[in-house]
Amino acid sequence: MGYWGKIIGGMAGFAVGGPFGAVVGAALGHAADSGAVSNLGLPFGDAVNPARLASMFGRRDQLFAVGVVVLAAKLAKCDGPVVREEIDAFKRQFRIPPESVRDIGRLFDQARDSADGFEAYATQLGEAFADNRGMLEDVLLALFAIARADGPVNLREQEFLHRVHAAFGLDRTVWERARGGAGPRQAPARSDEPDPYEVLGLPRTASEDVLRTTWKRLMRENHPDTLAARGVPQEFIARASDKVARINAAWDRIKRERGL
Repeated sequence: MGYWGKIIGGMAGFAVGGPFGAVVGAALGHAADSGAVSNLGLPFGDAVNPARLASMFGRRDQLFAVGVVVLAAKLAKCDGPVVREEIDAFKRQFRIPPESVRDIGRLFDQARDSADGFEAYATQLGEAFADNRGMLEDVLLALFAIARADGPVNLREQEFLHRVHAAFGLDRTVWERARGGAGPRQAPARSDEPDPYEVLGLPRTASEDVLRTTWKRLMRENHPDTLAARGVPQEFIARASDKVARINAAWDRIKRERGL
């Protein structure tokens, strides 16, 4: 069983009462064995309560796995019927292995019935990973990629993503990076390389001390060992390794340009 299958199976034993009216433990155990993810009984509607949602999950990786599937599905739904390009983009962004496509697809299908209820999941992800803003930014970037899969980001998708960004507690610089516009640059980067200051999320006027401190913080937040210790799924650790390489390349280029 791959990572995603283990997450589904590992959720067995958690029950949700109150307004949800669903006993999740036995249903999840059965779903993990039979692949019947459509019987999970997870709350997806507009009455989802963040506190009750948090009580469903025993580990952050469980919340993360279900949360990203739900957000991706509801984003795809928010502007109309879900199209194949959005589903394919979801698979690429979150690296769903072939053996887990069927089960995760069923969870995705259940979540996409309605675009309602996504903010509770976004809020819980934001709170659970408040100590790792870099990973939350990666999730937002992945969601933007899904939104762009079938054309330019439209108003409904932008509103959805704006609310996710707010629930994650990310700053305006992250929003601009994710949206693909960081404002006017004082000195454009070479066309074949990203602007190193944008990679670090800083203006070109930033001091050497600020640049160095930011570089160290980003390296610490995105280091694979740090992410693994925080319960980040392996799929995102692989993405973070790519990000670490970009951060280091940006810092090296800044040092060359400034003669540091």
